[in-house]
Amino acid sequence: MIGLISYLVFFLSGAMILAIAVLGLNLQWGNTGIFNGGVAAFFGAGAYALIILGGPDRPGELGGFSLSYPLAILGGIIVSGVLALVVGIVTARLRHDYLAIATFGVAIALESLVRNAEYLFGGAKGVRGFQRPLEAAIADPFTYSLMFLGLVIVCLLGVYIGLERLVRSPFGRLLRAIREDETAARALGKSPANVRLQSFVLGAMIMGLAGGLYATFYAFVSPQDIRPILTFQIWAMLIVGGAGNNKGAIIGTLIVWGGWVASGWALAKFAPADWQLYTGTIQYILIGLVIVLTLLARPRGLFPEELTVSTATGPDGPVKPPERGTVSTGGQQS
Repeated sequence: MIGLISYLVFFLSGAMILAIAVLGLNLQWGNTGIFNGGVAAFFGAGAYALIILGGPDRPGELGGFSLSYPLAILGGIIVSGVLALVVGIVTARLRHDYLAIATFGVAIALESLVRNAEYLFGGAKGVRGFQRPLEAAIADPFTYSLMFLGLVIVCLLGVYIGLERLVRSPFGRLLRAIREDETAARALGKSPANVRLQSFVLGAMIMGLAGGLYATFYAFVSPQDIRPILTFQIWAMLIVGGAGNNKGAIIGTLIVWGGWVASGWALAKFAPADWQLYTGTIQYILIGLVIVLTLLARPRGLFPEELTVSTATGPDGPVKPPERGTVSTGGQQS
């Protein structure tokens, strides 16, 4: 029984960390329409920065700063934000497929950098030796796992509540207006480029937080942890849950991550030995299949975006509420 509970705690810790990254992507894509194909880059930047800033001295490698945990994880968030700022400025004129390709290229470049720059990031063997917070004070591993799960849940709730308030604020309505009709938003005196950049950077910082928690969870990070499949996993979680809906993003994470873990277990236990050599490949195919089936059966996800609109009053009485994807502007529709 203890073993089952321990595994459940382990599963939920991983799922909740990924849910934070999915919320960051939901801000970018679900609310602003930014097609970020490089989620793994910002996730990885937060993970590597945390271990380098908070870890001990490693001969021949970058590190030795030994910052306190709050400062180290804050440093990872800032590094992810700075990376996103640079990428956002460089790709300011790109949209949709072109932006996805450019950001995907950033993720590939970062993975190649950390894999080959051994003197900076440990190379293919990764970076380890990170002392997790309060681990020395809490001797029992199960108790520590529960404590860490509580920390992750607190972080997830903080991000969720913050984003819920943001998307219901005037700034959140501006994000959706730019997502639906950038020309109309510009005609109202807004700067879509600046707003998109702010959303892109904030979403990347949330991904950096998730990366920092991931590195804390395993006390280790390597290029294997920031491969392109991570980006597709997080996109699948958002697509299944429903873009534009923060609750859906969290539920979609639990569904997809549960399917990923269950498929790995089933293949390892029941598949022929020859098939087990291709377990990872089969799981990649399953991720693609989940995305395709969801788009065919539920194009807006299991929990579609819910927009609250108020009935405006025109010269002839109440105006019919706008359909999803339009923005009400007081007595007129745009």
